[in-house]
Amino acid sequence: MQHIDLTVRAGEHWALIGPNGAGKTTMLTMCGALGHPTSGTVTVLGKRLGRVELRELRTHIGHVDPRHRMLGDNTVLEVILTGLTGSSDPLPRWEASPTEVIRAQELAESVRLEARLASRWSTLSQGERGRALIARALIADPALLLLDEPATGLDVAAREHLLETVDALRVAHPEVASVTVTHHLEDLPASTSHAMLLRDGRIAATGGADDVLTSENVSAAFDFPLAITRHEGRWLARRA
Repeated sequence: MQHIDLTVRAGEHWALIGPNGAGKTTMLTMCGALGHPTSGTVTVLGKRLGRVELRELRTHIGHVDPRHRMLGDNTVLEVILTGLTGSSDPLPRWEASPTEVIRAQELAESVRLEARLASRWSTLSQGERGRALIARALIADPALLLLDEPATGLDVAAREHLLETVDALRVAHPEVASVTVTHHLEDLPASTSHAMLLRDGRIAATGGADDVLTSENVSAAFDFPLAITRHEGRWLARRA
């Protein structure tokens, strides 16, 4: 990647969009303090990578990845609580405090999973898993929320439930910044405020979402004629 400059401020909700190989995953890796640049600098939540203890920094970053892997068939409550330990599964000999359990229950309710707290991961739909992972990401009160193609594998109804959840959380937590990676404009929440289009490891366009996500810009990024419209806050892409 070359000549990339991205600044995400508190309360901003960015979308990283582009074709396969454009550099979206690399960008999200840097935002999540999971990798270092080979050149240039990356500062996350005021801390420069290479000069900060990464484990502590990551406790302030919530990561939602539908490909999240666990060893055990954990309950929804257990999954949400792993957001406090930063582990894929509950840690041996670690026990959540009563206050932390109540917080997990409140978050489950906020994503409409209060009736599924004791349900095992294997019994959840893909949409329910996505909402559980959002609750998991929020339990440590992150300053930055990263969503890596959160609508992957969802049917239309489940996608709409998920995006409604994301929009509601952004209202409930106005100080939290977020970055969402997706291939599809239809998967963007209405609350998206900014966007960056990437192509071949370079910025094709960046700025306010309405200024960036135009037919001209998106067509150029994907090298395909597309007509982009926005209705009630949501975007739609079709062949021009």
